[in-house]
Amino acid sequence: MSSAVLRKKVQKKFRMRGYTLKVEALNEVLSFLSHYPQDEALDLLLDDLHRQSLKSSILDKETVHRVTSLLLEAESATGGVDESPNCTSTSAALRIIDTFIVPKFRYDPVKKIFYEHTGKIPIHGDASSKAILYRDRFLLLLQRLSRDPHFSKPAFDRERSQLGSCEISPIQSLIGLTGRRWVMGLISQLEDGHFYLEDLTAAVEINLSNAISSKCVKTFGFPPLEDRDKSISAFPGLDFFGGGTLTKEETLRLDEMEKKAVNDMFVVMSDIWLDNEETMRKLEKVLDGYEDEDVVPSLFVLMGNFCSHPCNLSFNSFSSLRVQFGKLGQMIGAHKKLMEQSRFLLIPGPDDPGPSTVLPRCALPYYVTEEFQKHIPNAIFSSNPCRVKFCTQEMVFFRQDLLYRMRRSCLIRPSTGETSDPFEHIVLGDKSEQKAFNYAGITCFNPGSFSDDDTFVVYRPCTREVELCEVDLPSV
Repeated sequence: MSSAVLRKKVQKKFRMRGYTLKVEALNEVLSFLSHYPQDEALDLLLDDLHRQSLKSSILDKETVHRVTSLLLEAESATGGVDESPNCTSTSAALRIIDTFIVPKFRYDPVKKIFYEHTGKIPIHGDASSKAILYRDRFLLLLQRLSRDPHFSKPAFDRERSQLGSCEISPIQSLIGLTGRRWVMGLISQLEDGHFYLEDLTAAVEINLSNAISSKCVKTFGFPPLEDRDKSISAFPGLDFFGGGTLTKEETLRLDEMEKKAVNDMFVVMSDIWLDNEETMRKLEKVLDGYEDEDVVPSLFVLMGNFCSHPCNLSFNSFSSLRVQFGKLGQMIGAHKKLMEQSRFLLIPGPDDPGPSTVLPRCALPYYVTEEFQKHIPNAIFSSNPCRVKFCTQEMVFFRQDLLYRMRRSCLIRPSTGETSDPFEHIVLGDKSEQKAFNYAGITCFNPGSFSDDDTFVVYRPCTREVELCEVDLPSV
């Protein structure tokens, strides 16, 4: 490959990850790539840059040199990158994406397009932020509903169903009209004891005393599902996930790499109570089991809560939690094979230490995890929710007890038939019963509570299989 072509390729790859290279930084990258296979070395360099705490997306020579020096030192310590090609390819194929660096998009209802919000977002919102939140959420659902053939305007009258046209009408347009109309809105309680259905134009009072009947509304329902592939094809070229847009050649290469990754697997656990001796014994048994295997997991995802008691303002044991994280690091560090070949991703739970309980939550504070990082220096601490991209697959890990919260806030209590399945939502890391299922073409699973139910999940990205596992620990 000529020097000019390689330069363009490197600059394009960095732009896809959100970086801009200065001339000296570009020369530093080219110097590093001259010693190794270009594709794998470039992906490895980008992954390591992503894990750095960078002050700017514009990279200078010093920043790139610092990362390349670390990679060269690691290569010297292991005797060369060619000795462990599987580990290198896996590292290049796996990317952890913090929620706070995901691109922010907003929908323009006039132009019917998404545009990226490039301005700075303040930590604390102003008075209008809450209204903007619900407005953006409403527009997201409305644009999806407008693409559904049942709710789009028919081209000819003969295409109408028996119910007539299901085109969505603004609530304000109902004034003076008769007959059946389809509207979309948010149920809100504008007055005590009185519920309203409102959209961006107006609001109409509804009566929920008889479940689904009211003065002017005959049927309630949620917006229909849309297949993931249809959503992507509707807005091509937009990076909603945050993993960067890929060319056709890169997608084919990653797809081939994914098919060859037959030994890769992810172990997902939720509720790792470090202050509970039984939980730690169960975790040690799981680690011992994988340590004795010929092929170890590529990634361990440990989701909170990491303490059996909420770490709120009345919690006065942060120093002991810091020590317990150090003991967790010692336990993992005692398993040499896992230390060398596996990566560990830690995601905070709803009751873990942090600046607030607002979602998304930032990573666990350094004070708490400092002792852990001394034993596991390559551990990754990310936000909640957290996004993981493996080759062509996009995964979201979310730790929140959504089933309980949604049922607590429901206006109409679900019937027994509607709730016979204890886990009907796309939720990862819910303390409800362990389960795996397919939802609108998406593989979904809940590992359950490791501390309460002794359960966890193993996911194999090559075959997209989900294994529901349970620890059988004899009583002492």
